[in-house]
Amino acid sequence: MLPDRKTFPPDFTFGVATSAYQIEGSSHGEAGPSHWDTFAATPGNIADNGNGSLACDHYHLWPQDLDLIRDGGFSAYRFSTSWARVMPDGVTVNPQALDFYDRLVDGVLERGPAPHLTCYHWELPAALSDLGGWQNRDIAGHFADYCTAIHRRIGDRVASTATLNEPWCIAWLSHFLGHHAPGLRDIRAAARAMHHVLLAHGTAIQALRGDGARNLGIVLNFETAHPANDSPGAIQAAKLQDAIYNQWFIRAVMGQGYPQAALDGLEPHLPQGWQADMEGIAQPIDWLGVNYYTRRLYAAGAGLWPQGDAVDGPLPKTQMGWEIRPEGLTEFLTRLARDHVGSLPILVTENGMSEAAGPDITADPRRIAFIGDHLRAAREAMDEGVNLRGFFYWSLLDNFEWGWGYGPRFGLVHVDYQTMARTPKASWHAFRAMLRE
Repeated sequence: MLPDRKTFPPDFTFGVATSAYQIEGSSHGEAGPSHWDTFAATPGNIADNGNGSLACDHYHLWPQDLDLIRDGGFSAYRFSTSWARVMPDGVTVNPQALDFYDRLVDGVLERGPAPHLTCYHWELPAALSDLGGWQNRDIAGHFADYCTAIHRRIGDRVASTATLNEPWCIAWLSHFLGHHAPGLRDIRAAARAMHHVLLAHGTAIQALRGDGARNLGIVLNFETAHPANDSPGAIQAAKLQDAIYNQWFIRAVMGQGYPQAALDGLEPHLPQGWQADMEGIAQPIDWLGVNYYTRRLYAAGAGLWPQGDAVDGPLPKTQMGWEIRPEGLTEFLTRLARDHVGSLPILVTENGMSEAAGPDITADPRRIAFIGDHLRAAREAMDEGVNLRGFFYWSLLDNFEWGWGYGPRFGLVHVDYQTMARTPKASWHAFRAMLRE
């Protein structure tokens, strides 16, 4: 069951989220290739050999998708623009792309919800990837130019703008673990990406503010890191993963410096003179976006830094094997307010679960329970003093789930990938009933 709408303040934002590459279809509208297109074209990178060339065909079907947001009673829509669509070569603006996002934002507003923009949800133009991508310091200036181009077209109508979505995924998951584009497993590449992605954020915030933009933030993901047992090695492994995953980005954004535990392994590989960038990275933001899904257990590991092996935990799991632990959301929200952001407004910008479709494609009782438990966890954090202003479910639609392909289904709305038919699930109806009370 979902909680009563009256549990939350009248002005609390309830929204849904998507990202461009996962739903739009990258083969339309003169979009250029992104590093996800080339990553997906490489055998073995995507579980079902899928790609985002068509995705959910949102590029053509966006009116009905926006109708689903309106009809569900949601007050906000968090979407992303595609850098590879807006600037196919990484630097030159594609007018057709700006026209598309112009129509999209107007369409959201015509239906009532507020549009919330994320400038970068992992779609790096392949032309910039050729030049080193996030390993190259020049990426910061290119990114600021891209964000400014977007703002000048649609910034007057969006409720908020986030520079980046999940820098940990952009940098660590993609350059150290190799699970996302560009698929590297190189500590030097990872360290530089970990720094340059933050430099790009700070540079873009400065450029956007200079261009008159307001209500600016960044979206960070957080994942509970617990020791798998009470051994010193497991405890140390969990602490180190917490520093890399949960502290590196928020500390830098808030002017608190990089955590020493992570610096011990990464500093030898950071670009020379990185310390001089820290003040520019710590630009004031107006709100923080928090993405939370799961926790992970770590056991002691041998070999090279960062020694530690992720192991399966005992809690119930989603279709993707992620443990379901709602109390972690309360823990992170209260920890962020206590240790990092104080009374700064926070939005839960993503929270959701993957669940395979059954014979009845609309039946998803576990998702309804998941949403209800995490909404109650969010309310508990508010009761403890956290300045939480909104909650966005991930995702509106079933979509291309990156390296997992089209198998996992996170959507409140089922998508038939053969016909592109949209069918609201029971979870969409549960949200609708809650929000229309």
